[in-house]
Order: sequence, then C-alpha cells, then structure tokens
Amino acid sequence: MTTWSRLVRFTPPGSSSPLIGEPIDAALDVGLATSETGKPPVEVNVYSGTSILDAGKPTGKVEKVGELLSVLTEAEVGTIRCIGLNYVKHVRHGLLDHQAKPATSLTGPFPSKVVVPKFTQADESADYESELGVILSRDCKDVSEADAMSYVLGYTATNDVSSRKTQFEQSQWGFSKGFDKACPIGPCIVSTKMIPDPSKLHMRGLKNGKVMQESGLDDLIFGIPKLVSFLSQGTTLKAGTLILTGTPHGIGIFFKPPEILRDGDDFRVEILPHIGTLVNKIEYEK
Repeated sequence: MTTWSRLVRFTPPGSSSPLIGEPIDAALDVGLATSETGKPPVEVNVYSGTSILDAGKPTGKVEKVGELLSVLTEAEVGTIRCIGLNYVKHVRHGLLDHQAKPATSLTGPFPSKVVVPKFTQADESADYESELGVILSRDCKDVSEADAMSYVLGYTATNDVSSRKTQFEQSQWGFSKGFDKACPIGPCIVSTKMIPDPSKLHMRGLKNGKVMQESGLDDLIFGIPKLVSFLSQGTTLKAGTLILTGTPHGIGIFFKPPEILRDGDDFRVEILPHIGTLVNKIEYEK
C-alpha cells in the first residue's frame, strides 16, 4: 500500500531537474491550477524518490510547481496498452478490443502540447478520446482477476488522440494512434487507496470549453481487474505499464459536422473526484 494519495511529477521554477511530490492542497485540481493564468503557484511536499514507481518518503521540503510533467517518462511506460469499444453507450458488442501505442506517443499536461503530424493535417481527422488511465506498480504475468488490483499503482487521466482517416483505412488501428506526442497523461496519479472503486468516477471531455463526452466509469463493459488479467495472459506487463481503458460516446468524428481537433484548440479530460483535469493545446506540426 502506498504512503501517498496523489503524486505529481514536475520541475520547480528555474530548474530542469524533475521532482516527485504530493500537492499540499489535497482538494486542488492541479491541472487547472497550473494551466490558468492568475492562479497561485501549486505547492508540493517533495518525496525522496525520482519516479512515481518508487516515490520514496516525504523529505519535509516544499517546492512550487514551475512546469507540470507527465507522471511517467518514456523509459518507464514501455508500451501503452489501449482498450477499445469498452463503454456500453459507445458500443454494445461485448468483445474486448485492444491495440498498443509506442512510448514515443507519450506527452504530459499543459504546457505540453498534443502534436498533429504533418501528413495527417490535410485529412482534418484528428480526434480525441477521453479515457481513464491505469498504471501498474510491478511486473505481472498470467494474473487472475481476483489478484489484478494488487498490481495497480493508481489512476490518471489520458487522451488517446487518433487520426480517424488513417484509422478507418486499416484493419489495425495502432498506427493511427501511435504518433509522437499523441497520448497526454496527467495531471497527477491518484492511489488506489484514494480511489478504491473507480466505477464511481465521472469523466468529461471538453473541446474549447464545450462538453463533448460525459460518462460515469460505471458504464465500462470490462472493469479494470478484467483488463489487467486479460492483457497479462502469456505476456509480462512491466511496472509502469499504462492501460487506457476505453472512451465513452461523443468522439468528434461522429458529430455532424465532425468536431475534429485543429491547431490552437484546447482539449481537457476531467475525471472527478481526485484526479482533476488534463489540459492540452493542440498544435499542428510545422
């Protein structure tokens, strides 16, 4: 069992050295507090470790957040596992669909940006997928559903940004979801002791302030124990593995006209309580 409730990874003002720590204000939405102008600096109790996978102990030192970072590094996350078609209101076929994203698709919360690659821009099909992310605490293989939750470190918010034209032209979807900087996560990781039942969480996806997706996590077809167990069969999932648990109804491509992501757009994934808001600007690759 972890000693912390919420952790952020960040750099203090004027420093390029990442730190790990717990926000002092337990109720603060760190994503909003670090992305909106005029907000007071977020103060963090610094931990002795350099990774959320081994956070260490509180040092007694307090630092302010200069820049909020992805809670995982590319080296820690390995392969990102993506579950598709996992919300009742989004699809009702009851089959477990999954793909993988490379570690290079990982990016952090604001001020990090989601980058739409050059070759997909003319298609105007960049789309959002608000999702709950699950981070594993230790290596696991062939685990049962009964034991699966003992391998979960905590939860974060994610956006599985996808190029729909590329996706629908192929039977395999991984390529269309694996572009560099197409998987922001954050703003923090929340422990399983803080969220003992993730089905009670509520998620929204907002594009330029407009609610596009909204759902309770109780609408998941396959719960987290099932997902962890299924993905671990015959396969070692390393500590730091990130599992994206699927997106609810309301993705942009199905609106008329489509609500695609364009250069300069603001997209937010809000998961309450505890996790807060993952904020990112969209940027076309130059």
